[in-house]
Amino acid sequence: MSHEFVATRLDVKAFAKAGAVLSGQDPLSKYLRLLEEAGGQGADRAVQWEARGEMLIDASGFTQVWLHLSAQVSLPLTCQRCLGPVDIALTVDRSFRFVASEEQAEAEDEEAEEDVLALSRDFDLYGLIEDELLMELPVVPRHEVCPTELKLAAQDADFEAAQAEKPNPFAALSGLKAGKSN
Repeated sequence: MSHEFVATRLDVKAFAKAGAVLSGQDPLSKYLRLLEEAGGQGADRAVQWEARGEMLIDASGFTQVWLHLSAQVSLPLTCQRCLGPVDIALTVDRSFRFVASEEQAEAEDEEAEEDVLALSRDFDLYGLIEDELLMELPVVPRHEVCPTELKLAAQDADFEAAQAEKPNPFAALSGLKAGKSN
């Protein structure tokens, strides 16, 4: 019996039992939150991904449902050092163990090394791909070496001129003091 798996409504358990693989290459425009992070730039860039299901037996002999995900995209961002455009490569390679309920997933996720999620018959694989890529975003995107020379000092000629024109308040005090001593 052949089973057609769909990434928008993935039956994770059936997917893992079949040892199935789904892969794709989608435009960045399909992932709205990632596109927003890119400031709407690069909508036609490719998000490449692959998901593989697997049933594994744990140390106590119980069968567990696993999903292995890899995804990558080159996201156009703004370098926070030179404020120029920079392409940041985001790569995900993670495995997820699925359990019967949200409560069980929440309880086990704290202590497990792997990510633990709740089983679903209509799991949104695209949502997981986008979530995982978003978590790979750097806090401060920047070039390794900026392509332009950085201006590290800030000088404003108008500010300097205005400071020179202001009278020194202590000079006025000095004049008052000099007048009292006469």
